[in-house]
Amino acid sequence: MSKLTYRNSQGQLVDMSAVAATKVKNEFGSILEQAMHGNAVAITRHDLPKAVLLSYDEFVSLVKDRAPQLSELTTEFDALLAGMQTEKARQGMADAFNALSSHLGRAAVTAARKERGQSSSQPRRSTRTRRAK
Repeated sequence: MSKLTYRNSQGQLVDMSAVAATKVKNEFGSILEQAMHGNAVAITRHDLPKAVLLSYDEFVSLVKDRAPQLSELTTEFDALLAGMQTEKARQGMADAFNALSSHLGRAAVTAARKERGQSSSQPRRSTRTRRAK
């Protein structure tokens, strides 16, 4: 029996036994007991995990803890939507749509510099080439 590691419903990393499917078929009762006592079992075919057997309580805890409730998502969505409906947000969008391309370019460069940790007061390097007259 080899071991695999997974994060249980309490957030702990735990080892899980890996058992060949033929052994599960022949010794299902003892392997089920192992899973019911909180020790998940990976069922393998040709040494590759194909399924997991775990207690119902562990399954419910994993599903409940990982999936946000619809009401939580609705509340989060409503808050985001309300934030987008403010006068400040409307004005920001209007300004962005009405901005000159040169202003948008400068704003993009400033944002990129902030992201890279450069201050906007650092000298700019010219990327233009001058034409010979």
